[in-house]
Amino acid sequence: AQVDVREIIFQPSQQTGRHSHPCPVVGYIAEGTALFQREDEAEPRTLVSGSAFYEPADAVILRFDNASRTDPMKFIAYYLLNGEQELIPVLPQG
Repeated sequence: AQVDVREIIFQPSQQTGRHSHPCPVVGYIAEGTALFQREDEAEPRTLVSGSAFYEPADAVILRFDNASRTDPMKFIAYYLLNGEQELIPVLPQG
């Protein structure tokens, strides 16, 4: 139905917390390094500048964090929406 594109900047050591999305999300790391881990993965992955990522709809994301303690991290996210949807409901810690 529509694509919502966001440029998002995380400050040093900023973390998302446990969350999900009601729609698929694709994106890439424009600057910096992220730690990314879905609930079904044993270890977080390191995503460096230029790396792409995919978050399936309704998948629980344990972390999508800025890996740096000193530098911001910027990423571009494409939310593949089906009508009006909340982009990022935060979930209780599991």
